[in-house]
Amino acid sequence: MYEFAIAWEWLAFAVRWLHVITAIAWIGSSFYFIALDLGLVKRDHLPVGAYGEEWQVHGGGFYHIQKYLVAPATMPEHLTWFKWESYATWLSGFAMLCLVYYGGADLFLIDRHVLDISATTAIAISIGSLAIGWIFYDLLCKSPLGKNTWTLMGILYVALVLMAWGYTQVFTGRAAFLHLGAFTATIMSANVFFIIMPNQRVVVADLIAGRTPDPKYGVIAKQRSLHNNYLTLPVIFFMLSNHYPLAFATAYNWVIAALVFLMGVTIRHWFNTTHARKGRPTWTWIVTLIIFIAIMWLSTVPKVLTGEDKAEVAPAFQQFAANAHFPAVKDAISTRCSMCHSAEPVYEGINRAPKGVMLENDAEIASHAREIYIQAGRSHAMPPGNITDMTNDERKLVTAWFESAVSEGKTE
Repeated sequence: MYEFAIAWEWLAFAVRWLHVITAIAWIGSSFYFIALDLGLVKRDHLPVGAYGEEWQVHGGGFYHIQKYLVAPATMPEHLTWFKWESYATWLSGFAMLCLVYYGGADLFLIDRHVLDISATTAIAISIGSLAIGWIFYDLLCKSPLGKNTWTLMGILYVALVLMAWGYTQVFTGRAAFLHLGAFTATIMSANVFFIIMPNQRVVVADLIAGRTPDPKYGVIAKQRSLHNNYLTLPVIFFMLSNHYPLAFATAYNWVIAALVFLMGVTIRHWFNTTHARKGRPTWTWIVTLIIFIAIMWLSTVPKVLTGEDKAEVAPAFQQFAANAHFPAVKDAISTRCSMCHSAEPVYEGINRAPKGVMLENDAEIASHAREIYIQAGRSHAMPPGNITDMTNDERKLVTAWFESAVSEGKTE
């Protein structure tokens, strides 16, 4: 059993590594081609059918790139396709979803204080939401509303906000954000698999057959590519968020998610405008900063962090252990946390203390005061899915313990 747990842990690590590698390849190529497309320059000497060109320098040499808006007159001898980066990213991400969230549904996927459902039901909701989300999005794009790109993106934004709220009503906060990222990434990868690549194949087939390709296929693919452009950065945020409980495990996590999508738009707008040589709209960074500050505030509603947690730079061990709240906090930690965070965890499926954090004695609890405060006091990230039924009073106690200990340390 021990060997199986070790193998499973390494398998999860390997899949996560693969996912990061493929995501870098996909996002990197996507960002490059968006910048290239926006930077194309129209010149009189271009071949018939060419839309624009750009000269680039990299790796000790020069590149001369030309783009045909529909297709060249004849099929080139060699054609490089960009598709496997997208497919491999989605497949490795889904594999990780299966390993971590489906394999550990009771710990990471389900919070019975949010919705008391079985693991099977939760997994079915997870898979069903990804599939139904793509179908809804695709039908929306193909409807009359899809003819107006910005109206379509507005409706898509509303749908994503509703999904953010919906996921937080079903899963743990961590799983809700992860699923929102997976929901968005599924749309992006499906755009490549079901729309962009098939349309390009139609154009290639027409070229081979000597027919003039229909421009509509490029227009449709371009619209889907534009959506992918603006959705990329939020997906990255949601995939990273599982390490930051103040993002996913607070009262207004779905509002935070909604604001993250807006930040994705403002940041990409700056890059898109800059790459198109239409100026540098610095206002986008100001708006992004304001939104991010709003997210920070929302993460601590109703009481905003006043900076006390910065005192972890050099808080004396004694100020936490000697605090009047410490005995009660120690009892709560022993009851709710130590079954996993110990030298010999007793919780089923946990063979080592998560991240090596042990909370079995005064020194260990006090030395992790800030982490306990953030993970179990200020947010509901721990215990995962509140599997040990930590009460709101206990969370308030943890918060009072940390904040009063820090305050006492400053007055000494």
